Amino acid sequence: MSKQSRRDFINKSLLAGGLTLAAGAMSCRQKNEARPLPQSAPDGPVLKAGLIGCGSRGTGAALNFLDAGPSLEIVALGDVFEDKLQKCRANIKKEKGIEIDSEKCFVGFDAYEKVIDAGVDIVLMATPPYFRPQQFEAAVKAGKHIFMEKPVAVDPAGVRSIMINGMRAQEMGLSVVTGTLKRHQEDYLVTYQKIKSGAIGEIVSGNCYYNQGKLWHVNPRAEWSELEAMLRNWVNWCWLSGDHIVEQHIHNIDLMNWFIGSHPEKATGFGSRQRRTTGDQYDNFSVDYIYPNNVHVHSMCRQINGCSTNVTDNIRGTHGYTNCENTIFNPQGEVRWKYPLTEEQQNDRWHFFWRAFVQEHIDLVTAVRTNQPINEAQQIAESSLTAIMGRVSAYTGKMVTWDEMLNSELKLGPKHFVMGDVKMNKTIPIPGQ
Repeated sequence: MSKQSRRDFINKSLLAGGLTLAAGAMSCRQKNEARPLPQSAPDGPVLKAGLIGCGSRGTGAALNFLDAGPSLEIVALGDVFEDKLQKCRANIKKEKGIEIDSEKCFVGFDAYEKVIDAGVDIVLMATPPYFRPQQFEAAVKAGKHIFMEKPVAVDPAGVRSIMINGMRAQEMGLSVVTGTLKRHQEDYLVTYQKIKSGAIGEIVSGNCYYNQGKLWHVNPRAEWSELEAMLRNWVNWCWLSGDHIVEQHIHNIDLMNWFIGSHPEKATGFGSRQRRTTGDQYDNFSVDYIYPNNVHVHSMCRQINGCSTNVTDNIRGTHGYTNCENTIFNPQGEVRWKYPLTEEQQNDRWHFFWRAFVQEHIDLVTAVRTNQPINEAQQIAESSLTAIMGRVSAYTGKMVTWDEMLNSELKLGPKHFVMGDVKMNKTIPIPGQ
């Protein structure tokens, strides 16, 4: 398929639902912003959920779902690894007293299909991001409401799949909520409304950072095949996680897209592998994103121990700037507005952050029970592709455009999934080569 015909295919697929790419994103944002934040989902008929991906984040998502309101159940689990599934099953029983039927616990690469077919209303997806497009497509075809963790793809082929199936979900009246915490966090939402109303004037630039120490890794065991070792170390492999600019820094990148109201048109970045010894990823990136109207955003992320940490966002306008979370400043740096905190919130700086994990599921269940669907597939697909742009630019040393990435042939990962050797290139990217 040619580049132009692929773009036409995507647009025609989306237009079949009455929206262009940009309009689809705006529709989701408006729904996300306008609604109040309920502290619990309304009661209603029992909603049964199945979890695909039983690691720590998947277990957390299952518990968050159960905390979202009354009459909610987890009835099915699926994972590639038996030990991961059983640990998750035990945690759910310990925390919530729920014993999941062994007949609805599925292991293997096809476990996601069995979970979707296990009589569930909602599918929770928390596998490594590589698998998200395939699982999302299957859940949409089965008519399930969906929560899926970020990011939703590691390559352009996956992003296109999310976009197309996101529109199919919208046409079917399904709700799709994603793990972009800040869009479900009360102080960010209120600050966004202030910025949207003109509190800092016209946006002219932004900066976003996710600089921290290294993440986890698991030392391979002699009895593990190469594929099993990769899957158990998924956060260290580009084809499984997208690299940390995609897997982790997407939180900040998504925030920039949200506040600016668009995705970037171009990206020029660099990065390197200074101290990382696991997987095939870089441990630092620095990217200049150029948005419409020549708005530049500097994106920086690093995972190296012993360095300065910084996880912040800043957007500057013609009349001031904001940290995007809870404060607006005038051009001289004086506080113009600050989110009003209760005494309880002042004593717990993580109040809104931890609440947002549950709020994502409150919003999903509320949408389902009130028959007012919300659909965040388009916005997270755009943010995933934005992060992929930065990675590709840093890996190649080339400036890349949105259209190039949207139409790219790039698809990561092995062709076949069996627990053995992985026949794929594992060399570290060298810019210019």
